[in-house]
Amino acid sequence: MHVVILGCGRVGASLAAALQRLDHTVAVVDKDTQAFLRLSRQFHGQRINGNGFDREVLVEAGIERAQAFAAVSSGDNSNIIAARVARETFGVDQVVARIYDAKRAEVYERLGIPTVATVPWTTDRFLRMLLPEGVATEWREPSGSVAVLQLPLHEDWVGHHVSALERATGTRVAFIMRFGRGVFPDGTTVVQADDTVYVAALSGSITEVTAVAQRAPEESE
Repeated sequence: MHVVILGCGRVGASLAAALQRLDHTVAVVDKDTQAFLRLSRQFHGQRINGNGFDREVLVEAGIERAQAFAAVSSGDNSNIIAARVARETFGVDQVVARIYDAKRAEVYERLGIPTVATVPWTTDRFLRMLLPEGVATEWREPSGSVAVLQLPLHEDWVGHHVSALERATGTRVAFIMRFGRGVFPDGTTVVQADDTVYVAALSGSITEVTAVAQRAPEESE
């Protein structure tokens, strides 16, 4: 397929190289011609100098035949405007925009533009490396307010109802991995040995949630 990329920074250049290795055709747009120096010598796609939300520039980049568009420039506004033009004017099906401001990402998602909120995503990647046993989020919604994470449990939670765990931690159990299969819990679900429990929690509460889950449950629970 043909892919148009806005922004030839490190991410844009790396994405262009990866797509070319997968035999896709690629056009990279950037208003700074020096940015194209980041592209490898093996890159055979188009290098288009101009603003990524300019329709003429996008047409030159092949947006009319593109199946995908990635806006990964250093500016949130440029990325979202270009992404909307690609989606709404040219009807590109697969559109994604990189956003630095996580609070704005939720707004853009409501406009139908999938976003990658750079700071929360990068933070989670670092946590995975820094905390080998730790609690790193598996998924975070665009605003960064709600996260889904694997919850390490004290062994004494085995035999207790999921609802008791939810009350104690203030979370919602999203699903359980049991014998290699995903299980959606209900009011009768009981935690079993070797269950891997995933919960949805408010981002600011993750430390407290983890501390509660790693303690033995209270008798009343």
